[in-house]
Amino acid sequence: MKQNQTIITYFIITGISDVPEIQALIFVLVLLIYLIILVGNMGLPLLVSLDSSLHTPMYFFLANLSIADMAYSTVTLHKILLMFITGDNTMLYLACMVQFYLFASFSGHGLFILTVMSYDRYVAVCRPMNYHIIMNLKICLLLASFCWIFGFIQVIPYLCLIVRISCYSSNMIDHFFCDLVPLINISCSDVILESLNFIQGLSIYIITPFLLTFISYVFIISAIMKIRSSFGRRKAFYTCSSHLTVITLLYTTLILQYAIPNNGLGSKKLFSLFNTAMVPILNPLIYSLKNKDVKSAFIKVIRKWKVESFTVT
Repeated sequence: MKQNQTIITYFIITGISDVPEIQALIFVLVLLIYLIILVGNMGLPLLVSLDSSLHTPMYFFLANLSIADMAYSTVTLHKILLMFITGDNTMLYLACMVQFYLFASFSGHGLFILTVMSYDRYVAVCRPMNYHIIMNLKICLLLASFCWIFGFIQVIPYLCLIVRISCYSSNMIDHFFCDLVPLINISCSDVILESLNFIQGLSIYIITPFLLTFISYVFIISAIMKIRSSFGRRKAFYTCSSHLTVITLLYTTLILQYAIPNNGLGSKKLFSLFNTAMVPILNPLIYSLKNKDVKSAFIKVIRKWKVESFTVT
């Protein structure tokens, strides 16, 4: 059991770096990244709503993913920006718990939506003749609702684990937001033994979505390999390429963040920052740059806006 036990009413967030010389640079970079996240992830759902050609299950789920990306980035990055502006790096205990709950809920929802999107790609490739029957509006709404509801429910056991921590050896969180691992690292309660539940819980939070996605792609690749023409194989693979790129990027980051042994939270911070800041930027870019439908819809919306502006003037 750790020494110097104290009951915590607030935490001190160390942030990304404590080097004074680079604080201004970090603020500018984080602000720029956050603005790009907002523009990219607001623009994609807006584009989907404005262009009828994008009213398909994949883009419906993609709009949900964009909302989740904006939300969990806002939950974490806003505190970094406030710390630079106000100089106050403290966070009340209740605010810390709320931040952890919201971050874990939105990031979990993102994993589940990507899993559902892998099923959507499976149906598109393996059952193309029945795609619109299987992936009808009702099914899409049910799947999206499940991802939102379960995303917020599955975090409750982790939140209960944290709340049961009776004391901490320090109130300084060596991270840029309230996350589970940094909180457990400074705990001095017997509840740390229950952190095994955290490992067990990964089967729901990370491993299960990964396995379901992996299984979907086993069937997808198997179906693609059975296509005789090379053009048909390329076309089928192209329909999955954006989603496959996104999930490869995300799960690689998660493995580096959680599976690799911890050599100090410094490396964990970098992976976590990439996951909360860069992945939400790359998601809309990947789906935009690698997707002809999105680029075509964007051009049509711009042309329509120009025509309407010219007519008004």
